[in-house]
Amino acid sequence: MAMKAYSPEFKADAVALYLSDPTRTYASVAKDLGVNRETLRLWVRQARSAGTAPGKTGPVKKTPTCPVASDAVLEEENKQLRARIRELELERDILRRAAKYFAGETNW
Repeated sequence: MAMKAYSPEFKADAVALYLSDPTRTYASVAKDLGVNRETLRLWVRQARSAGTAPGKTGPVKKTPTCPVASDAVLEEENKQLRARIRELELERDILRRAAKYFAGETNW
């Protein structure tokens, strides 16, 4: 069987999907996404060790000390972050709907 190459965005979304719901298991998320359970587990471990995923393991990142930015800069950053949150929530909802759709097709 040939190895599949997954994009970094897909991996990050899969890790975020797994970590977003503490009741979900590796197997259930992996089945919904069509990947191997161990592959998903490896991605989560790598993200936690790199400090890019929330969790109790992994290094603690320290924020550099810098002067406080002006209100206009902070408002612009907040605007951009809110737009990014809306985009990610939309992507997550699309993935959930697709998973439900494909899960419904497998009932023979």
